[in-house]
Amino acid sequence: MSAERPSLPPVRLHTEAELARDALAAPLLARAVRLARWAGPATRVGAGGELVEAQLPEAAQHLGLGDDEDGAAYASEAWRLAVDTGLVDFEDPQDADGTGEGDAEGTVTAGENLALLTSGSPQDVLAIWLDGLEAVHADATAPAFDDFADLIGEDGSVDFDALDWDPEEEAEFLDGVLGNLYLLTLSEAGPADGPVPLPALAASVVVPDDMGEPTDDVLEQVSEAMMRLDDQFRVLEPIGIVEYRPVDETLLTEEGEEATPPADDEDVTRYGMVKLTPLGLYGIRERMLEAGVDAPAVGDLADKGADALLDGIAYYPEEAARTEVGLWLGRRGAEGAEAAAVELLDAARGADRRAPLRRLHCQQALALVGPEAEPAVRAVLGDPELGGLARVWLAERGAADVPAPPESMIFWLAVDTIAAQLDADGDLDELQELVEGLSGQHSGFFDEAWRVEHPATAEVLEAMGRLHSDRGAAKAARKAAYKARSRQQS
Repeated sequence: MSAERPSLPPVRLHTEAELARDALAAPLLARAVRLARWAGPATRVGAGGELVEAQLPEAAQHLGLGDDEDGAAYASEAWRLAVDTGLVDFEDPQDADGTGEGDAEGTVTAGENLALLTSGSPQDVLAIWLDGLEAVHADATAPAFDDFADLIGEDGSVDFDALDWDPEEEAEFLDGVLGNLYLLTLSEAGPADGPVPLPALAASVVVPDDMGEPTDDVLEQVSEAMMRLDDQFRVLEPIGIVEYRPVDETLLTEEGEEATPPADDEDVTRYGMVKLTPLGLYGIRERMLEAGVDAPAVGDLADKGADALLDGIAYYPEEAARTEVGLWLGRRGAEGAEAAAVELLDAARGADRRAPLRRLHCQQALALVGPEAEPAVRAVLGDPELGGLARVWLAERGAADVPAPPESMIFWLAVDTIAAQLDADGDLDELQELVEGLSGQHSGFFDEAWRVEHPATAEVLEAMGRLHSDRGAAKAARKAAYKARSRQQS
């Protein structure tokens, strides 16, 4: 009975203000900001906006990075990010002197985005950070080469074939890994707040789902993917999306050398550990949304109608659904509680396949409304679709003067309740207990249930026949399902 579901569970994001603070604290962006504020009329750049080599030692010293090659490389990386995110603007060297000569140098000025980092909104800061993430992602998927000059042809074009590098394939590989890391972070079976071992993450994009014991060839591919990811996560960590413990360098070998074996074979941490930060969850989700992936976040539905709310939380985990409903009700305030109950009940009506699950979530949502919902609930006591859940809600609150339901409503509610649980794909033992409990409450349940005017009657009875542990009851359920099918077709 399953309807179309979101491909990912909902993520609980930090507030935009918290995420903006994290973005500003990301080491690479923080360095880029410091260099953008350091730059002045005397700062010289090349044709691509890069700092000229003579300026790198001073830039590195300003960042407190020392005067060695590593310091210059970090300074150059931070400067490139300042250019890519609009923290600085540069004038093309050819325009600067009008000569068009290759050794001309351009100048820089502060970019508009530099002021936005202090005077703009959290959304402004995050937009700038996302531009930075895009640039760093491109760096992480760029090819490694020893001598770039060997790759440039006589006409100035780059021979990408010589690199054995497909930019789309590289980006797809990294996005696939980040998507799996995102899913593992959100999954109830995932690491919760803990990091993911790099071998497991590499295997998730290399080993086929239906493969039992990996072959030697596949294990070699996993090892190659690990090394590839080790390089990429080292590049990604400074922008703040991951916390990364790199592969222990004593495990890396040159050709012909033997690796130093780990002292503890169970110490997987030596093979790399990676964890998405709260900022990383935000950033990867934004990239997935841009790519058209359905990646819901808790709070997305708070300003939507009740119909969108009940459909949207259909397959949310229980805690996430409860939080989403709480946010939705919070937008309406105490004074709007009764109107919210009316809206929820209206949205719960219907004979489509998702309707039983909507009614289940409606009942759970009404529990959060509180006593203010009672007038709206009493108003639907005579409704054939809502009267059953209304009586359950009133009974759970100990309300007085609740009329007994007609027998037809009892059977209809039983079918509707099981239909909702089947659609939710809940725990099998709990579903079996529900099936046996509902059918056991009424003698001759299956003699009457096949007559229930509910679109899911036949499917529910077939499921009861599969799930009921009593062979006699299971046989009666299957016979009732056959009658229900015949009745629907006549």
